[in-house]
Amino acid sequence: MDFFPPVVDDPYDFGRVAAANALSDVYAMGGRPIAALSVVGFPKGLEMAVLGDILRGAAEKVREAGAVVAGGHTIVDEEVKFGLSVTGLVHPDRIVSNARARPGDALVLTKRLGTGFVTSAIKLGKCAEDLERKVVESMARLNKDAAEEALAAGVRAGTDVTGFGLLGHASHLADESRVTLRFRMSAMPVFEEAYDLQRKKIGTIGQKSNRAYLGERVSFAAGIGREEEEMLFDPQTSGGLLVAVPGGGAAALVARLRSRGVEEAAVVGEVLPRGGRSIEVVR
Repeated sequence: MDFFPPVVDDPYDFGRVAAANALSDVYAMGGRPIAALSVVGFPKGLEMAVLGDILRGAAEKVREAGAVVAGGHTIVDEEVKFGLSVTGLVHPDRIVSNARARPGDALVLTKRLGTGFVTSAIKLGKCAEDLERKVVESMARLNKDAAEEALAAGVRAGTDVTGFGLLGHASHLADESRVTLRFRMSAMPVFEEAYDLQRKKIGTIGQKSNRAYLGERVSFAAGIGREEEEMLFDPQTSGGLLVAVPGGGAAALVARLRSRGVEEAAVVGEVLPRGGRSIEVVR
């Protein structure tokens, strides 16, 4: 179950993004969503049409996932909040966990980073319309295709990338699998405009707390700039999947993902035997 306050202005888009975000937890474990319950906080006095648009956007995404909205619960709250509690199915022998990555595996990321910077700019009214639309469509895209192709490629371990940022979620995968993950910054898919937002001093509280949480578990090679580091700590909303797959099949997986419209998919690193750090970031 996952829910949060609006990250975009349009209620319909908010419903789509919140639903895609909640559904990702099932996809990250190799599951197939079958039913969802709406979780709503809604202020008194706000037009009910706003809630109708949120629910409509969410219902469309749930149908796209092949599941149904089976009901839900609403409470009066000071601020709009919305999300889903999702039920899915997966064979017990095919659950994708974050504890099975092996040295030699390749790391594939399926969406761009930088949505935290962009949604902060949206809230401040400082986001260009074309960038907002591009990022909304990314956040609203289901991880369904990514999950299906990762399973076909023999995924060993995986996680979705959300509020803890890429490095936060990756650290869990590294620690549970007792390996070290090495990321290549030059291969990382990002919204390049998010660097411009950083230069305008637009950031997030989560980005700072993610850096503090990881502490000395991450090492950055010389030449990795501070702005690039912050991109890896940036809290994502409805981000992509990070999967560890057998190294020889990574390029083919990316090609299949791109053929299905997951155009940002990229091989971003590899799995190493456990070293002194959970994560290494090189150029």
